[in-house]
Amino acid sequence: MAIPDFQTIMLPLLKFSGDGKEHTLHEAVDKLVEEFKLTEEEQETLLPSGQQTVFLNRVGWSRTYMKKAGLLESPRRSYFTITKRGKEVLASNPSKLDRVFLEQYPEFIEFQSIRHEKEEEVSLTIGDTPEEVLESAFQSLRQSLASDILQQIKSSPPRLFERLVVQLLVVMGYGGSLKDAGKAVGKSGDEGIDGIIKEDRLGLDTIYIQAKRWENTVSRPEIQKFAGALQGQRAKKGIFITTSDFTKEAIAFVTNIDNKIVLIDGQQLAQFMIDHNIGVTPVANYEIKRIDSDYFSEE
Repeated sequence: MAIPDFQTIMLPLLKFSGDGKEHTLHEAVDKLVEEFKLTEEEQETLLPSGQQTVFLNRVGWSRTYMKKAGLLESPRRSYFTITKRGKEVLASNPSKLDRVFLEQYPEFIEFQSIRHEKEEEVSLTIGDTPEEVLESAFQSLRQSLASDILQQIKSSPPRLFERLVVQLLVVMGYGGSLKDAGKAVGKSGDEGIDGIIKEDRLGLDTIYIQAKRWENTVSRPEIQKFAGALQGQRAKKGIFITTSDFTKEAIAFVTNIDNKIVLIDGQQLAQFMIDHNIGVTPVANYEIKRIDSDYFSEE
């Protein structure tokens, strides 16, 4: 069973509150996990941000929507309970609760009018929470940017590709200074090896690099050739970077050899560049904030 959307959660959450007691959100989550028979994997599934589980987020928004419609209320910090209106709704034995059902209440209509724009309305009808809408849009923008980055790399001079690989590795903490790293890459002349870079600023170990600006998928023979070159240098670690991708056989090969070889395909390369601001410029930042209950507490 898939993780239920936040509208599907509404009725079970209201029924859980029907005992008239005060409950915490986590109490409700524990109860609803059992009711929906969620697997451990489903319980632990995180939002793309990694800051919260999907199910906790959806239960939280189910509670928020019903509070805005006057079916639930918060008698004190971190607790909620059912209202008289909520009890009346349960007594009517509805087959389901959703956003359309809640629109019979003026308070909810007002809430909707100040919260949702047209695009968000479309997304919410399929059960996404506002955080999921934002993160879905963010991931779409990110994937589009990654595709643009790869296209730009493939149409740029080879030397630029070598330079951005160096810059990326240095920003990620390898290679010591940019000056030292730049001298190392592309200077070894060894077959199957495009460059050497320090593993850390102290140079305690070295990492050998192969960088391929390719359109075709990198197959196992290419990785075997690189592994052989590492053995010829008595090297233990290598990074193989490509603008394309790797075959399943190539990926399986590196898991069964003594040398540690990290494979970075085009999509991973682009994502790393976005994360570390290589070849991209920030345009806008958005902060998601939640109320600080402690601030409003007199305790």
